[in-house]
Amino acid sequence: MKNIIHPYKKDSQYSYTAGAYATIELLQTRPQHVQQVFVHSDYKDADGLAVLCRNAGIPLIHSDAAFRRINQKENTYAAAQFAKYNERLAPDLPHVMLVNPSDMGNLGTIIRTIAAFGITNLAIVTPAADYWHPKTVRASMGAVFRINIEEFATFKDYRTRFGQHALFPFMLDGNPLDLQNSRLSNNRPPPYTLIFGNEASGLPASYKDVGTSVRLPQTDLVDSLNLSVAVGIAVYAFATWIN
Repeated sequence: MKNIIHPYKKDSQYSYTAGAYATIELLQTRPQHVQQVFVHSDYKDADGLAVLCRNAGIPLIHSDAAFRRINQKENTYAAAQFAKYNERLAPDLPHVMLVNPSDMGNLGTIIRTIAAFGITNLAIVTPAADYWHPKTVRASMGAVFRINIEEFATFKDYRTRFGQHALFPFMLDGNPLDLQNSRLSNNRPPPYTLIFGNEASGLPASYKDVGTSVRLPQTDLVDSLNLSVAVGIAVYAFATWIN
């Protein structure tokens, strides 16, 4: 496996970063999982990566061919191959749950956003986009390495493990509370779970009977918000109330 890098496949035991920023994030946060780092001849700060790799005992390989193999964009000049790893969610901290997310760009953006507001535990109900895909890793700007992500086959599986979490599914139908409602900002101790549905269809109707459903108030000029935008608004609001 060493010194050879192939286009990513979901069933691979490893994935890779695409770009210097995510590569540096990986080296700084999870060096134990890094197998090798590649740099392109056009990369301007190879010495900085060399220091990180040397300190962690990780091979640094100068190879333009590696970037042609993984079919990256022309402006990608650093990449790291890393072993996939599994995490478990912290039971005493807030969670965000995504039910069947399908877009890797959205997923990566959501990972970066929740990390920015201090939520470091993400539950994903499958089937779902691959959070280890290089496109997701790139969209997260390396934040994927700073949070815990755990997949669940069903919502019931999640609830069995985290029955103490207060649940807040975000929905448009039913009788959800508006996000500004004082009932949400008062008497709402952690831990809690903010639940969001698929980009195209939202949450199934069954989630109306789960916890306290919430709606993001908006005008009728659009039918819905982009999923990553909706998650960002909700996470910011809840983080502000908690703190």
